[in-house]
Amino acid sequence: MDYTTKDVHMLRMSETLELELSAGQSSKPEPKRGLHPPALFQPNLPIQDPAQAQPQTQVELQRWPTQRLEESDLEIQHPNERTKPTWIQRSCTLSLFILVFCLCAVFLGMVYYIYYSPHQGNGNQEILVIPCDSPACQRASVNLSMSADPFTHPCDYFLFSCRPNRPSPDVTGPQREKSRRDLKEKRTRDRKTELLQYLRKILESNDGLASSAVQKAKVFYRTCLDTKSLDMAGVEPFLALIHKLQLGGWPVSGQWNQTDFNSTLSTLMRDYATFPFFNVYVGEDPTDTAAKRNKRYIQIDQPDFLIPIEWNNETEKSQVTREMLLPFLALCERYLELLGASPGSGMIHVGAFISLSSELAVAAAPLSHRRSKGQLYQRFTIKELQHEAPAIDWLGCLQAAFHSQPLFEDDHILLHNLPYIVQMSHIISHWMTRHELRTSGPLHTFMVLNLLHTLLLALDSRFLDTAANLSVALGDPRARQRSLHSKTNALSEPFATAPRWKRCVLETERGFDGVLAHLFREDAASGAAEELSENILSSFKSHLHELKWNDKKTLQFVMNKVQSVTPRIVRPKENTTEAELDLLYSEVSISTHSFFSNYLQLLSFLQKRHSRLLHANSDDTDICSLLQSLSVTISLLGNELIIPMGMFIPPLFHPTYPRAMNYGVMGFLLAKDLLHLFLPDIHSKSATVGALGQCVWSHYLTVTNKDSEGLLLPAAQQQEVWLQYSALQIARKAYQKSLKKHPSDTSISGFSGTRLFLMTFSQVTCDADQYHHLMPLEPSFLITTLCAKSHLCPTNLQCPKTTQRRLPHGC
Repeated sequence: MDYTTKDVHMLRMSETLELELSAGQSSKPEPKRGLHPPALFQPNLPIQDPAQAQPQTQVELQRWPTQRLEESDLEIQHPNERTKPTWIQRSCTLSLFILVFCLCAVFLGMVYYIYYSPHQGNGNQEILVIPCDSPACQRASVNLSMSADPFTHPCDYFLFSCRPNRPSPDVTGPQREKSRRDLKEKRTRDRKTELLQYLRKILESNDGLASSAVQKAKVFYRTCLDTKSLDMAGVEPFLALIHKLQLGGWPVSGQWNQTDFNSTLSTLMRDYATFPFFNVYVGEDPTDTAAKRNKRYIQIDQPDFLIPIEWNNETEKSQVTREMLLPFLALCERYLELLGASPGSGMIHVGAFISLSSELAVAAAPLSHRRSKGQLYQRFTIKELQHEAPAIDWLGCLQAAFHSQPLFEDDHILLHNLPYIVQMSHIISHWMTRHELRTSGPLHTFMVLNLLHTLLLALDSRFLDTAANLSVALGDPRARQRSLHSKTNALSEPFATAPRWKRCVLETERGFDGVLAHLFREDAASGAAEELSENILSSFKSHLHELKWNDKKTLQFVMNKVQSVTPRIVRPKENTTEAELDLLYSEVSISTHSFFSNYLQLLSFLQKRHSRLLHANSDDTDICSLLQSLSVTISLLGNELIIPMGMFIPPLFHPTYPRAMNYGVMGFLLAKDLLHLFLPDIHSKSATVGALGQCVWSHYLTVTNKDSEGLLLPAAQQQEVWLQYSALQIARKAYQKSLKKHPSDTSISGFSGTRLFLMTFSQVTCDADQYHHLMPLEPSFLITTLCAKSHLCPTNLQCPKTTQRRLPHGC
């Protein structure tokens, strides 16, 4: 069949049109199936310059039509076949494909809009159709609705103070002032208190089918709260105890059979876990090789002194000041008055007690000083220790304290302050030879008052009230920590000033930690906690590379240290059964009426359990793990980064929370702990720290309408501001990383994504770590600085009060 030029031209036009459609289709990759994270969390992809793509298209359009025409000529040579032209068939197929493609695109677009539109646009209008409706989320929703929202109250939310010594700005209106007080009270519950509240809830729950060990723990806690019974008993239980045959009375009461010094000391150590002149416990030697890592030693350290002391950095000696001594003198007088001592005789015993306490206390030194002097983990045999400090019968006292295990003179022990131990021996020998004090028994009185302090919680409430008065009189919380109220653990505040319920939880946890850890394990969300920890640690490592280090060696040293550690979330031993716990606590007899006798049972049980720790195959080898799992801060143990399970409890963390909430609270706290742990002196190693810390401070001064001229933060405060701002950035990046891996997330109260992350961060409870006094501004203000970079936040925070002033850009 002959074709005209017009027919050929029309055929070429159709093929060209088909090619253009095919080229347009091939230039766009087929979208992957499934849901995609919102654009806010997508990496920036390079965009090809159109000018570079154009020549290739032109060449294809010039070459392919000719080739298509040649192929068509071959097909036209068969006139007997009555079929539709090929270009018509291909056009129909292409049209059908375009139609299907459009329908799929519309469907995926609708799914994307439904699930991910809340992450985009104005954060004030975020509404997610998949809310979290778990009981934990419902409680969190109530708390969130009662808290200030930084995006609706940008002038106020960062001004509430966690520290009483920082005055809040003047406000007007009684309702507004009440709101501030309520919020401040809510925020002062730090993560230590949150864990204690969590344990309290466990102890106060009613479970008629609970095991014997669980019931004993709950009865112990309930009798501890029964102060009415303690007050009715008065001082008689304590006086009856010290007049037992083993203790032989004491001179203050006029009944003392002048018992042997070392015999009385052995009894206190064995039966009442009381160590007046030195501390004794069991632990590993970190200097051991890996092959000996599981071996445990008796450790001997300086004691927790009753008398308040402070360290003088210039003289490098401890000292007792007059300001601290006067309230302590009043405390001792009150104690003896409550114990029935006459005013005349009481002053003689008080004077001797304070004099002996002062001599011992000034021989002590803080941990940092002893570490710098290499005085930790010094190895001696018991025989060598006896030669260094002969006033103490070391083998006899240690055999009494660890009576379930045989001890010999050649056994090794570890000392943590040899100069103190030697000086203590000299002081005791001197007081033993003072004949004028023989009848008053100052050494015996010293031991009895230490026993009184051990039993403080189980005594008439007047004793604890007296101790609390000393805390108030001392005023300085750091002095209180160094003084009488050193009876603390990883969870506690100064013991005498804590609420009664908190003291009772602490003591129950100390004695029944295995039971509480077993109950805690049932609610532990280990999977979600591990994922959060891994993402935070990964973002932390990335953040280190973003700093401008003073030299590469410092960066390499820090990175090697970080890379060498292995994170481990410490949780209670999973194979511990209720039957095993019942057997462990079978030797403890708990009364439903007498907390004093219950407390004596607890002290005896604790000492027996610590004694068994010396045995390599002891059933209590998991004790350290139990204590670590109920802690609230991370630590380093060799090359292991210990992350306690006790950190991951409501309301700070819950596996059903939206990840934005978990990362905004616990992610920030964990990142802050990592920075403090690995970068304690980062200010001197990176210029970024001081510059960014001062930038945030300048932003704060501008927003709060304060004069910023000449206000330069000290280096320590610059570092703390940088550190907490960096912790917020690390947590935010870790949250974005989690979204890339698992794009879906839930919401609370209609809030989700970045807005929920920042809202929950603004409600982070005041974290009373040892550095919080260095923070010159509220941590929640960091949101304002972060949001100065508007692309990082759902909306740019600006306080109307500062709109007339030029705000700095984000730091």
